[in-house]
Amino acid sequence: MRTATLPKSISSRFQTVSTNFSHLTNNYNTNDITSTTNKTNTNSNTKIITSSSTTTTSSPSLSPTLSLPTLSLLSTTLYPTLTTKTPLAPTIVPEDCSAENNSVTVAWQAPAHSIVDGYVLELDDGSGGEFREVYCGKETICTVDGLHFNSMYNARVKAFNNAGEGEYSELIGLQTAEVAWFTFDPILSGGAGSGLVFSNNNATVSVEGWEHRVALGSVGFSRGIHYWEFTVDKYTMDTDPAFGVARIDVNRNKMLGKDEKSFAMYIDGQRSWFQHNSVHERRVEGGITTGSTIGVLLDLERHTLSFLVNEMPQGSVAFRDLYGVFYPAVSINRGVTLTLHTAMEAPKMDYF
Repeated sequence: MRTATLPKSISSRFQTVSTNFSHLTNNYNTNDITSTTNKTNTNSNTKIITSSSTTTTSSPSLSPTLSLPTLSLLSTTLYPTLTTKTPLAPTIVPEDCSAENNSVTVAWQAPAHSIVDGYVLELDDGSGGEFREVYCGKETICTVDGLHFNSMYNARVKAFNNAGEGEYSELIGLQTAEVAWFTFDPILSGGAGSGLVFSNNNATVSVEGWEHRVALGSVGFSRGIHYWEFTVDKYTMDTDPAFGVARIDVNRNKMLGKDEKSFAMYIDGQRSWFQHNSVHERRVEGGITTGSTIGVLLDLERHTLSFLVNEMPQGSVAFRDLYGVFYPAVSINRGVTLTLHTAMEAPKMDYF
């Protein structure tokens, strides 16, 4: 039994009523009562309906069946509607934010005294440009991969609920690595059926068969200057490994440079050629042996690709007008084992 005291405007018309809510529940289910909360009835002709056999005494104790207007007024009085406001700004947690290689992690705290349904994280383009949404969800920490190297990214976050979006947090700046660290990526290289064998924490690659297979690096580049090297751990004189860059959708079952998605230098024990889309040209004397190093210089400021053999330029600039996203790549077959070396400073080159 719950006793409710009605407002004076109602109680002045009759004495305190002991309302049996279990009795009301039998007449109106919860959904009926909830729906009437949103339909305020201003009709002043509120009635109490009782059976004809009701006997009134000087101290009545009633279990009345109330009309919907009365229930609406009761509900509004006893359970006032709360208005949801847009959330305040979240707070960035600097000690939990970080940048590693070409990824950044942003962490924040929920705003105090706010109802929050989710968050929107935004980053600029790493050059002070426009912000774009990179995450929308309920978590308060997010890692964003695949960013540009040697770039300062600004991040901000806002909360939202059914009333709308709140204010942005303060900005935090996160600097990605100046030089790129990466490995071969077995999944990008075709997975378990590729025939490639990776070892040394995916830094070394060999192959089981005689057919050329393409191995891709774990990062793609679209901006900046990047340099990496390969050590020739094993080489037999009857094969031509190829080194260079490729699009993500390169043909992985052909020598690098055989399709339009790859740009390469292939080399044997005596000479090398540059190759793209099955067109090879500009033979350069000088080959490789076991222990040789091959350097690849991708300059996306000048949009060029150049090669070095044993720390010396192998001819002039191999390819120009390179735009888009490129992945480090090699193609090898049986008889060649290579080890990848990254996070290296780019050598100074004469561009001719």
